[in-house]
Amino acid sequence: AAGGTGPALLPPALRLGRADRGGPLIDIETVYAYLPVAVQNAACSLQGLRIERDRFGPDFRRRLREAETRQAWSAEQMVAHRDSRLHAFVQHAAATVPYYRRLFRDAGIDAGSIRSLQDLGQLPILTKQIVQDRPDDFLSETVSRQDLVPAHTSGTTGGGLVFRTTRAAVREQFAVWWRYFRRHGLERRTWCAYFGGRSIVPLGQLLAPFWRMNRPGRQILFSGYHLSPATAAHYVAELRARQPPWIHGYPSLIALLASYVLEQRTDLGYTPRWITTGAENLMPHQADTIAKAFGTRPVQHYGMAEAVANISQCPRGGLHLDEDFAAVEFVPNPGGQGHRIIGTNFTNTATPLLRYEVGDLAEPRREPCPCGLPGRLVASIDGRLEDYVVLRNGARLGRMDHIFKDAVNVREAQIVQGAPGKITVRLVRREGFGSEDADRLQREFRKRVGELAEVRFDYVESLPRSPNGKLRFVVSEPA
Repeated sequence: AAGGTGPALLPPALRLGRADRGGPLIDIETVYAYLPVAVQNAACSLQGLRIERDRFGPDFRRRLREAETRQAWSAEQMVAHRDSRLHAFVQHAAATVPYYRRLFRDAGIDAGSIRSLQDLGQLPILTKQIVQDRPDDFLSETVSRQDLVPAHTSGTTGGGLVFRTTRAAVREQFAVWWRYFRRHGLERRTWCAYFGGRSIVPLGQLLAPFWRMNRPGRQILFSGYHLSPATAAHYVAELRARQPPWIHGYPSLIALLASYVLEQRTDLGYTPRWITTGAENLMPHQADTIAKAFGTRPVQHYGMAEAVANISQCPRGGLHLDEDFAAVEFVPNPGGQGHRIIGTNFTNTATPLLRYEVGDLAEPRREPCPCGLPGRLVASIDGRLEDYVVLRNGARLGRMDHIFKDAVNVREAQIVQGAPGKITVRLVRREGFGSEDADRLQREFRKRVGELAEVRFDYVESLPRSPNGKLRFVVSEPA
């Protein structure tokens, strides 16, 4: 998962048994749900121990040292390094991967001619659907089966992608992620309160504790599915008792807890030194709410399981492309706003993805960052292609989150589009929300959509989240 520190605990698809021999199938999550809390804690710790071994194995420290050394390179050195890896990787893909062998042959492209980011334009853009339809076609024939490990995407806006990677690729990815954390002063053995989307607390559980422990990973794993006005005090009490210096997770969940803290006029009793977010786009109004409630402004990171792009925020606030990790292109969006993120994952030799369409949008930044790190900069990560509303005239409008920047009496919001020009805004109100707040929001929407969209409010108790616990800010639904 993007964000980097959340263990993939008890994946729902994992089953035990020998169905091919008529043996019973046992769903691990079903068994886990019936275990006593103490045994569930032990299970989380056992899984955490396995993850520690896989992600931070023998060569992790070396990879981290190398990644941190590259921070001091000039921009020219970094580009040369990126293009050298890209050149070798494309040739590996063309020689050992069935899909690319056919692609290069049928298109008459010499893989050796692709030596830089600019040369990648000879290849077509790859979609997730193509990889989903023929996963075996993308598996390298030369990577040892003993080196393969399964990986998957969360599938927030559709079916997830299941593919293979290697242990070396996983450790390189986490080395780059920990380079980012260490820039902010974090160290690997720091205790972390983690707010993610895994079902580590059975959904039917009605009483605290709404968290479990991963002791090897030094994580307090808080359930995102049980957080509500009635349970928020339990979350706050646990944080106050343990005082973990680091809070990490989905920005929507951390912001939701922050809104409860503000609404209930309480506090954590301490100030976390670090708050980091991943897996979702951190919106300005969420960052403001988190900073107001906890006294620490969150920093963000952008990455994904496919490892085709990585963007890390520096201590000066700049969003830096990790050029040594993947070859990233910013392709103008036909809708007129933002640039599509197109990436090539030159760390995963098992499943090469060349010019892969991530489905996210970003806005490149031209002015340099005073921190001096090499590589290109991003002004903003604008969310997914789907996070645009369509007006009556067909125009697409993004970055709608700014509307809620000063909406202090709105706990959460979600925009639902049923048809062009028709917008429903689902609002979870805080105590104190009144007609003035509604009028102010209508005015903010009107400034942006004019008469090209009808906007109505739907007041709800909570917002629906995806099966992996993520919150979509813009949802398209049939009219």
